[in-house]
Amino acid sequence: MIRIRNIKVDVKTNNLKEMISKKIKTDNFTIQKILHKSIDARNKSNVFYVYDVLVNTNEKIRFNEDILEPNFINNEIKVTGNKILSKPIIIIGFGPAGMFASYILSSLGYKIIVFERGKQVEEREKDIKEFWLNNKLNSNSNVLFGEGGAGTFSDGKLMTSIKDKEGLISKVLEIFYDNGADEKILYENHPHIGTDKLTGIVKNMREKIILNGGEIHFESTLTNILIKDNKITGVVINNKDIYETDNLIIAIGHGAKDTFNMLYEKGVLIENKPFAVGIRIMHDQNMINENQYGKYKDFLPPAEYKLTYQASTNRGVYSFCMCPGGFVVNSSSEYGYLSINGMSYSKRDSNISNSAIIVTVNNKDFGEGPLDGIKYQENLEKKAYSLGNGKILVQTFKDYKNNVYNPKDLLNLKIKGNYTYANINEVFPDYINTSLKEAITYFGKKIKGFDDDNVIIAAVESKTSSPVKFIRNENMESNIKGLYPIGEGSGYAGGITTSAIEGIKIAKIITSIYKRNSKIFIL
Repeated sequence: MIRIRNIKVDVKTNNLKEMISKKIKTDNFTIQKILHKSIDARNKSNVFYVYDVLVNTNEKIRFNEDILEPNFINNEIKVTGNKILSKPIIIIGFGPAGMFASYILSSLGYKIIVFERGKQVEEREKDIKEFWLNNKLNSNSNVLFGEGGAGTFSDGKLMTSIKDKEGLISKVLEIFYDNGADEKILYENHPHIGTDKLTGIVKNMREKIILNGGEIHFESTLTNILIKDNKITGVVINNKDIYETDNLIIAIGHGAKDTFNMLYEKGVLIENKPFAVGIRIMHDQNMINENQYGKYKDFLPPAEYKLTYQASTNRGVYSFCMCPGGFVVNSSSEYGYLSINGMSYSKRDSNISNSAIIVTVNNKDFGEGPLDGIKYQENLEKKAYSLGNGKILVQTFKDYKNNVYNPKDLLNLKIKGNYTYANINEVFPDYINTSLKEAITYFGKKIKGFDDDNVIIAAVESKTSSPVKFIRNENMESNIKGLYPIGEGSGYAGGITTSAIEGIKIAKIITSIYKRNSKIFIL
């Protein structure tokens, strides 16, 4: 078997076999596996795919920088611990971090109990649709809370730029594939699943965890932790039910403000961290495709973009969570507070792109207190809620740029949830508005039409990353022995894949310390 890199393939014909044959100068081969596939669109007059593949051949092939021996990374998790696990491992939260921790640990024979404040995904989906259609919010079952976490009702983007010497990114993708994701996620440069597919995958993972002896309790909120001699001894669920444990994995999302407050009051060390806030901007997807791919746009999937700008305010501004062919969604989880997000289905076929354009903020803006970033978020979300009576705020870029309220009937926008015209300038402080206006105008020089007068923006995008960070050691343990904060809420991850990797990492730590309770292997 040999590995062949940097295979340039015509996007119109996708003639991969022909181009491999030219590389290795033989037709006597079979493609064993596609390792990677990306689009090189740097030159709009010559856009092509770039493949990295494994092939089998009986011919003698001369190696060079693009033809080489395959390099396999063993990402198998082995149980090496000797300590007896006398009490079950408790996992709080069933988003990507909690799901992957419980999936790995249960498959290796460890007794785990998961508590998730929201509902299982089938019921959660109904609650979200009811909210979007009739504005009836369930504060524990919504876009943020429930089985699968916030990522389940997003674009399902899986790309990450983190360094990965252990092959954990591949492991995340393999587990998603094993549970129903398309094979393409294993090799595409920008893999995504889509909300419509994620719900089924999440359900499949849950069922395997239960088959492996794991317990999953929905509508079960962590309301207190029990500590003795600076060691975790148990948890209180829904203010009444006590469960003992020596190992508590806190895998909450960054919207769980009540849990942050409770943990801080119990002495768990937390600090604030920088994050970013802003708006979502919507464009015709064909315009984005034309700008990114030129004459090749009809042969390629909906295009993405990544943009950055340094504003005169000394703040970074950048695009975030770009959703090709997607929807802007109301992702609020609490009455009196408005926040939005982006979402795409697997086909990305709404014909409208949206992306967050966000501005960095830090403790100079919101204060030094560990929870001051949360208060800053809340202030923006309250203003936005009040301005639109709970509806998503929309405005043309022209009106936003000129700071005028000039109401228009904007019908059939690709938005999930009620929306209303408003002057979004009233939500943000001047330094945010100035930064956004400068950046969007600048981005118009990079993508023609990006800053057109009639482009629609929506607010408020406030939950881009956690506003807090838990202090933890190299074993992911907090200052309270046996308490392990992981995932987005911990401040150490951003997005589905990095959160899932956090779940795998804590599973590896547990397996290096403790013996398993049984030998059950259902993956």
